[in-house]
Amino acid sequence: MDNTDIIIIGAGAAGLMAARTLTKTGKKVILLEARERLGGRIHTLENGTSLQPAELGAEFIHGDLPVTQALLNEAGIKYSPASASMWRYDEGKFIAEGHVIEHWDEFFESIMQLKHDMSMEDFMQQEFSGEQYEGLRQSVRAYVSGYDNADPKKASAFSIRKEWQNEHEDAQYRIEGGYRELINYLADEFKQAGGHIFVNAIAKDIDWGQHHVTVTTDIGITYHAKQLLVAMPLGLLQAEAGLKATISFDPPIDYYTDALKSLGFGAVIKVLLEFDEAFWYSDEVRKMTGADLEDMGFLFSKEAIPVWWTQMPVHRPLLTGWLGGPPAAERLHASNEDMLIQALESISNIFKVDIGILKEKLLTWNVMNWTADPFCRGSYSYDTVETAEARKILSHPIGDTLFFAGEYLYEGTAMGTVEAALTSGLRAAEMLLEYK
Repeated sequence: MDNTDIIIIGAGAAGLMAARTLTKTGKKVILLEARERLGGRIHTLENGTSLQPAELGAEFIHGDLPVTQALLNEAGIKYSPASASMWRYDEGKFIAEGHVIEHWDEFFESIMQLKHDMSMEDFMQQEFSGEQYEGLRQSVRAYVSGYDNADPKKASAFSIRKEWQNEHEDAQYRIEGGYRELINYLADEFKQAGGHIFVNAIAKDIDWGQHHVTVTTDIGITYHAKQLLVAMPLGLLQAEAGLKATISFDPPIDYYTDALKSLGFGAVIKVLLEFDEAFWYSDEVRKMTGADLEDMGFLFSKEAIPVWWTQMPVHRPLLTGWLGGPPAAERLHASNEDMLIQALESISNIFKVDIGILKEKLLTWNVMNWTADPFCRGSYSYDTVETAEARKILSHPIGDTLFFAGEYLYEGTAMGTVEAALTSGLRAAEMLLEYK
């Protein structure tokens, strides 16, 4: 291909944000995307018989997030509150969330006094190893695994502390039409400004020197530019060489590769089940469970698929299941059919509905094992004890030629979110514009 100013690998939120920003300043940009679609870990489906949007990937805006909301407002894309009640199913009973976890105040006071970072598991074993703290340990592990998709044995206690200090429990939104609306807006803006997107373009080999880069795809097509922005998921950058969508650099960039491998990258499996009715709101289930779940948004349990949520405030017959962290990683090779059975068994146990009846009521289902996905190999990043130092390395370009962007480079409180990816893409574009 003819020379261009900048090549970007990866058309997720970070890559598209950077591409759009750069082309609007007059830069010539080519965007290479390995998948046949745009968006990366954003994947909105037309789901079920109603063909309403459903999210296989990113779903919520977690808090009042400036970059995301400014873009949505600019594009005229509507978003609405997704606040709803939280419930816990434990030992056969539904319990409204808001109850205090035993020893929580003691835990929070202790972690606030921690002076030297360590893994969350090491912290719990150091400070709360007694038998009386077993429930606390289980709760902390479940939250770190589920919400952060992290391995408690690797996740930074400092990072988790920072996150829990800055939670925005009351501010949560969904985008009308799904996150694809934002992806389409960025892509359209990029193309209208003169940018070029190539899908099914799996970058493999990066030959580079000062201010010149050649990217060769898996089918031998080459692209040439002065600079390269790598906006691929961290899971691909950490993966062993030779896999489907991994890349290699010549000359090697071992210093950066080592830094990338010291970051945490989570595992998750997401399950979408659409039924013929939202039976969890029914009088029959209310009598059987003894709980009025009319405004239920999230449900936490100890089932094989432990976390579920509805589409509240809309009473839509769609349940979303979520399995994160080490338990998801252990199911790397599980089939979608096996995960469906585990999901239905979980729902059956919780709502006391026979699994045969559930199968009859089930209209459509989707399973997305992001850790098994060859173009991602995980969910989103989390901080390890080594992350802070590694991020300092990765946040600077190599030879003014190789740049990186992605949610794993974000340093704010909205870690692992679309906001993090957009912010990183914007920052990378600004850095590229500093170099002539």
